[in-house]
Amino acid sequence: MANKVFQPGYDELISCRRRSRSLYWAVGVFSFFVNLLMLTGPLYMMQVYDRVLGSGSEATLVALSLLVLFLYGMMGLLDYVRGRVLARIGARFQAQLDRRVFDAMVRRSAVAQDPVAQTGTADLEAVQRFMSSPVLGAAFDLPWTPFFLAGIALFHPWLGMLALGGGAVLVAVALLNQLFSRAPLQQAALSSHRANLSSEEIRSAAEMIQSMGMRGAAFQRWQKIRREALKDSLVANDTGGGFTTLTKTLRLFLQSAMLGLGAYLALQGEVSPGAMIAGSVLMGRALAPIELGLGQWAMVQRAIKGWHALAELLTKVPVEAARTELPRPRAHLEVKALAVVPPGDSRAQLRNISFQVQPGQAVGVIGPSGCGKSTLAKALTGTWRPAAGTIRLDGAALDQYEPDVLGRHFGYLPQRVQLFEGTIAQNIARLADAPDAEKVVAAAKKAAAHDMIVNLPEGYDTRVSAGGGRLSGGQMQRVALARALYDAPVIVILDEPNSNLDNEGSIALNQAIKSLKAAGQSVLIMAHRPAAIQECDMLLVIDKGSQAAFGPKDKVLQDMVANHQTIRKASGAGGVR
Repeated sequence: MANKVFQPGYDELISCRRRSRSLYWAVGVFSFFVNLLMLTGPLYMMQVYDRVLGSGSEATLVALSLLVLFLYGMMGLLDYVRGRVLARIGARFQAQLDRRVFDAMVRRSAVAQDPVAQTGTADLEAVQRFMSSPVLGAAFDLPWTPFFLAGIALFHPWLGMLALGGGAVLVAVALLNQLFSRAPLQQAALSSHRANLSSEEIRSAAEMIQSMGMRGAAFQRWQKIRREALKDSLVANDTGGGFTTLTKTLRLFLQSAMLGLGAYLALQGEVSPGAMIAGSVLMGRALAPIELGLGQWAMVQRAIKGWHALAELLTKVPVEAARTELPRPRAHLEVKALAVVPPGDSRAQLRNISFQVQPGQAVGVIGPSGCGKSTLAKALTGTWRPAAGTIRLDGAALDQYEPDVLGRHFGYLPQRVQLFEGTIAQNIARLADAPDAEKVVAAAKKAAAHDMIVNLPEGYDTRVSAGGGRLSGGQMQRVALARALYDAPVIVILDEPNSNLDNEGSIALNQAIKSLKAAGQSVLIMAHRPAAIQECDMLLVIDKGSQAAFGPKDKVLQDMVANHQTIRKASGAGGVR
């Protein structure tokens, strides 16, 4: 059922794998000759025991030994080349899907907390490691196992029956291993992922944990999850290790049994001593792929899980259709009857929102906490798709723009500021490897962050971490504001922009809004503080997810005050009555 549901993702993965079809054929050809040359050892043993020892000819021994040296050298060379080809198959598969999986992971994570999206690149790496590993080479060797077993049967039927029976037992062990180890391996992977997430969560909040005396409680919380992960890992290792040990023991026993039975048949004069040794060597070679697969079964299981998870992710996030490039839009934003349902929710958080923003206009969006201001910001930037209604930029719906192109037209300062590992210049330039210095400085000056930045030890080249590093909350806010203003976006959306700013920063913010308006850019400000809407021309009031008012700032504020006084008078009158 799951395969049918996520069939588009499987088709995409299979199509990508098929692009290396010629390389797989090359691996198959190399495997043919490698396995053919594997007969060198048994044939050499037969010749030494049956001819050299019988004739006592040293020249024959030297000639056979030189021939064997050459054949083993060729086998080693072909096996090495096969390994290099497999490595390139895995690398090509990953390189072809890296951008696709990364985009799908980011797009999915932006709208939903989906575990499949969180592990997208890790799943791709797991499949790539399997494709590049000797385990895949063993899969090409496995079809030769029946031929080796048949070769043993040519020496004597009893030897063939022993080899066939032993191979059947090992195959049964492999199937039991898959049956019993699948659940423990999946549980171990899930527990390990939870422990890593908990560790990262605690690490990112280290300052708060340290300052509030939560270190002991945080450790106990993490240790509980960690112990569960260790317990599940031990169960998985014990299960898989038991089957691996059983396989190795059985293989060694079968080789010894082959020698014992061959010795008995040699004493009876039914086989030669050389055939006895050759049968044991062929037995080991026939069972080697099975033993290798069982020894690396955790990798195989992880690759299978990654393959299915990738198919699910790629199905949920299909390839975006190419869009005709539109000219740079005017700063005219039009919203009609907008309704937004947050991902994973069934109820609209915003309903029937309609307003317009003209070029050079600043609109303040106000309302109580949880009314939907941040939801509106995510919808306007294209992060969350409308459940109903339309959002148009200069007449074109947002989905008519390529996401990266749309992102250049919007400047966005989220409520929760997040910087990235790198320099301040790279953060302002939206992670560009070679930031445009002129645009970076211009954006910093508009955000009143230039003086603050140049006073740092390394200025714009100061490296910061995801948590800001040496920067304070207010400094991070200014850098993030400069990032929102980088490259002169036509629409700037600021979600609680002065939450971490001091009075000087708030004044600088208002000055930046004034300069944006003068340049013909439009600004939307989601705010609680009155100081944040000082430069606003229009106000949009949201209450409980619905539009309560929209119009000129002074009129909306006057109406709100009048309504507030009316309600107070009515309440007072009710109290008298």
